[in-house]
Amino acid sequence: MENITKDQVEITKAKNSKIDSIDFNNLAFGQVFSDHMLTCDYKDGKWQQPKIEPFAPITLMPSAKIFHYGQSIFEGMKAYKDANDDVLLFRPTDNVKRLNISAKRLCIPEIPENYFMEGLKALLDLEKDWIPTKEGSSLYLRPFIFATGEGFHASPADEYKFIIACAPSGPYFSGKVKVLIEETYSRSANGGVGFAKAGGNYAGQFYPTQLAKDKGYQQVIWTDDTSHEYIEEAGAMNVFVRINDTLITSPVSDRILDGITRKSILDIAKAEGINTEVRKIKVSELVEAAKDGSLKEIFGAGTAAVISPISGFGFRDSDFDLPELENTYASKLKARIVAIQTNKTEDPFGWRVKI
Repeated sequence: MENITKDQVEITKAKNSKIDSIDFNNLAFGQVFSDHMLTCDYKDGKWQQPKIEPFAPITLMPSAKIFHYGQSIFEGMKAYKDANDDVLLFRPTDNVKRLNISAKRLCIPEIPENYFMEGLKALLDLEKDWIPTKEGSSLYLRPFIFATGEGFHASPADEYKFIIACAPSGPYFSGKVKVLIEETYSRSANGGVGFAKAGGNYAGQFYPTQLAKDKGYQQVIWTDDTSHEYIEEAGAMNVFVRINDTLITSPVSDRILDGITRKSILDIAKAEGINTEVRKIKVSELVEAAKDGSLKEIFGAGTAAVISPISGFGFRDSDFDLPELENTYASKLKARIVAIQTNKTEDPFGWRVKI
C-alpha cells in the first residue's frame, strides 16, 4: 500500500462557503456541517486515493449492501484551536486503530492509518476556520466506513466508502441527566459486536432509551445481557462510579467499548492520586451505596460529552438522587482533559497532536 502525504490529497473546493451564515456562539451538537469532507473509495481490492470534496449528498443504488446488511462503522473525534491558533487533535491514532478493530469485526477492509491521518490533516488545513473557539465547543469529526457494493446476497460487500465529515458543535448535553437501570433490553451480548463502533449497536439502543424517556429519564444504564446484575455502560458512553473516594469502572469486554476518554480518565485519575478500580459493578452494590450515602458520583465518559455527570438513577420502582458536591471527580477530571486537549496545560501523557 502506497503511503501518501497531505499534499497529495486531491482537493475540489466548494464554490461558495456557508461559514458566514453560521452562528458559532449558539451551536447545537452535530447539526451544522462544514464546507468539505474527506472521501476514499475501496474497489478492485484496494483503497483508492483519498480526496476532499464539497460536503454534499451521496448517491447509492438501492441494492447497496449498507441498506441490507448493515456494514457500517464510525468513530468520534474533535479538533480544537489553542490561543496560538494552532489546530490540535486528541489521541487520533487511537481512533484509527479502533476504527480498524471495528472494521475487522464487520468484515470491512481496514483503512491504512497513513490515508486516515494525512487525509484528516489536509481536511483540517482546509476547514481550520470552522473550528469554534467558544469554551465547550469544538469541531466534531465523524470518520465512518460503509458498504457501497451491490447485491442481495448475504455476504460482505466488495466496495466501500470512507468519509470524514466535520460538524462545529457546542456541548453534547446540557442540564442534569437522570438514568434508568435497564433490566429487559441489552445493548450487546457475549461474542457480539458491542466492542465495535457499529452503527447497528446504536440503532438497537434507541427503543429502550425512548421507553426510559417516556418515564422521565434522559438515558439508560445498560446491564449485562444474561443476569442483568452488573452495570456496563451509560447510554452511548462508558460509565464511572465513585463510592466514597474510589473511582470504579467496568472492564472492557466483547460487550463494552474500549473508550478513549475512559482510558484517559483512568490515567489522569491515577496521576492525580485518585484511587481507581477496574472491576465489575453490581446493581445491588450501586443501590446499597446510594442508600447508605457512600455513592458520591456517577458519570458517563465519551468523546462527544467528555464527561457527563448523572444526577440520579431509577431502579425498578425506586429513584435515587446523588448528592450535590463541590469539587467533584467529574468536574476535576473533565477540566484536566479539556485543558490538555486545548493546550492550556502541559501534556505529560503525549496525547495532544498538533496539526
